[in-house]
Amino acid sequence: MVSTQNKQMARKSTKNSTVLVVGATGVLGMEVCRQLAAAGKKVKGLVRTSSQEEKVNGLHQLGVEAVTGDMKDPQSLYRAFQNVDAIISTATSTISHQEGDSIETVDVAGQLNVAEAADAAGAQHAVFISFPPYPPITPGFPLQAAKRAVESRLRSKNFTYTILQPTYFMEIWLGPTLGFDYVRAKAVIYGEGKNKISWIAIKDVASFAVASIDNPAAQNAVIQLGGPDDLSVLDAVGIFEQESGQTFELQNIPDEALRAQIAAAPDSLGKTFRGLMIGLNAVGTIDMKETLRNFPIQLTSVREYARQVIVHSVSEGQHNFILGAGRVPEVDEAIEQVG
Repeated sequence: MVSTQNKQMARKSTKNSTVLVVGATGVLGMEVCRQLAAAGKKVKGLVRTSSQEEKVNGLHQLGVEAVTGDMKDPQSLYRAFQNVDAIISTATSTISHQEGDSIETVDVAGQLNVAEAADAAGAQHAVFISFPPYPPITPGFPLQAAKRAVESRLRSKNFTYTILQPTYFMEIWLGPTLGFDYVRAKAVIYGEGKNKISWIAIKDVASFAVASIDNPAAQNAVIQLGGPDDLSVLDAVGIFEQESGQTFELQNIPDEALRAQIAAAPDSLGKTFRGLMIGLNAVGTIDMKETLRNFPIQLTSVREYARQVIVHSVSEGQHNFILGAGRVPEVDEAIEQVG
């Protein structure tokens, strides 16, 4: 284990840093790139030879330099990380993935490769997007184990680390990708839907990631992130009903059904989604008072989000993501199994 004192001795200033984003073509990664560029950073985005041309062009339009590499190829990462001061890793295989991508190859091995290559290339700071620990009453699932393994590896390296642990993204879990279809006024409710959650917006997570590069409070820190509201899924439905003037049709998947499915799920992604669904009814809220003193970021409320998506005025990147992502097969499978 590398001591905090040694890390501080090795660390250099990142005020005028070059920052590379792993997962740059994803919705969170693209937003991180946009905010970094707006902050005047020199920004590089890791892209694969198979990355969609439209997304790579989008990075170029932001002023981001696209650097070719693959998380599954450590040597390509080492080359990509040369002359880079800080790395922000947002990549995950959960919502968007290509052939050969999985929890094992991306969220575990790929992220561990990022940590090793960043250390070998002499990066000064690594920011990793994780999520908070789940309570013991919830069953373990592959993505949770992956996040904890990567966090542990980051703590052992010579660079400064920042581990951000945002709770549920409102755009994902209160969006059509996972069954919250605000356009048709229909929503799938996992469990009872009464547990309070500190929903957070993707752009706010990006803001914390960008702010972490220069903020001393982020050095060698694990920071849980939530939004300004502590609302249940049913509370969120009520807000969408108020803003849209429509009454939602609800479909419930009982918690016991999800727990039965997690054991029977054929792969790690299926187990992960069911684990996350179960977590909706078990995770706690996140008190942001102290964090906001160190990071004065204006948080997005669920009502603001509802108003944005109802009038189709979400940011272009998020709008394209929501329209293009479709439904996640593992989610459809969970719904169909309950019938």
